[in-house]
Amino acid sequence: MNIQTEIEVAVVGAGPIGIETAIALKEAGVETILFEAKQIGHSISKWPSNTHFFSPPERIALAGVPVQTLDQLSITGEEYLPYLRMLVEQFDLRLHNYEPVLKIDQVDSGFLLHTRPKSGDRFYRCRFIVATTGGAASPRMLGIPGESLPHVHHRFRGPHPYFQTHVLIVGGRNSAVESALRCWRAGARVTISYRRAMFDLDTIKRHLSYDILTRIERDEIFFLPSTIPVEITPGNVVLAPTNSRGMPKDSRTNHEADFVLLMTGFAADTSLLEKAGVKIFEETQAPVHNTKTMETNVPGIFVAGTLVSGSQWRVKHAIYNSHDHVARIVKVITGQITSRLGTVVTRNSDVSWEEVIGNQ
Repeated sequence: MNIQTEIEVAVVGAGPIGIETAIALKEAGVETILFEAKQIGHSISKWPSNTHFFSPPERIALAGVPVQTLDQLSITGEEYLPYLRMLVEQFDLRLHNYEPVLKIDQVDSGFLLHTRPKSGDRFYRCRFIVATTGGAASPRMLGIPGESLPHVHHRFRGPHPYFQTHVLIVGGRNSAVESALRCWRAGARVTISYRRAMFDLDTIKRHLSYDILTRIERDEIFFLPSTIPVEITPGNVVLAPTNSRGMPKDSRTNHEADFVLLMTGFAADTSLLEKAGVKIFEETQAPVHNTKTMETNVPGIFVAGTLVSGSQWRVKHAIYNSHDHVARIVKVITGQITSRLGTVVTRNSDVSWEEVIGNQ
């Protein structure tokens, strides 16, 4: 076996928090490689075109470098990706993109990483691993007949394909509501099926909730509350009442649909960590970890970012409230306090350094 490199820390996952972690460790003088199976910001690159962050620029800034915009409003995913590229180049990070980590083995001096870039298998020894692979590795499947038909989509790629078609959208949170509004404004005939009697307005951004309720009230977008899809055919979706247990099958209805958007969320992939010995909560797929240090039950393996919550039904962790994960990890590994997190200090209200220091 050929050991290619010996390093101090391997950061696995080059999303925003992975990049910020690599920057913080390099600034602390720690030899670090940032591994990414695809390209940096891969999950963001799969967003529909012209999709804006719900958070304003100062809440998605990283490493003390502000996100500057012409209009001071929230930016799109396309605008954020150049910002991430700029950070990698500005801080001269050791980025190994398109090099997936296949396996983590524990060895006497730490860990042995097995990776597989296009050039062939590689191996790395490191003392610490920080996993920042996010919580959206794959769509959350419903497990119903017809879910894999070609006209059924689990990701919204933009409204243009749905012009002058019947679209059934399943879901009731931000992504489903935004998809419904964009499709309707692009000329689609939109129906929303949601398992609850009404949207939980606490989980939907205010401007979206007002807009969707107005469209439904005016019968511009049709709303089928308390329904769930139980079967999808090439031209129809079979919907059942959410309280249909024990009810006759004739309580089900057929709804015409040229396309079906299953906006039911995404699931985390924690298999790499689980194989390395990290305990995973079965229900949420969240890694077991110490919230004060972000270290898992396997000493030397840390988690940060949205991965901390696994497959999130309700968003608990995002970019804006994950900066402290980086601070805690750097404090454990180096003993140093990281000062360059989030945006400039005068605008950063989400990280309490006193709390971070006090919890170590």
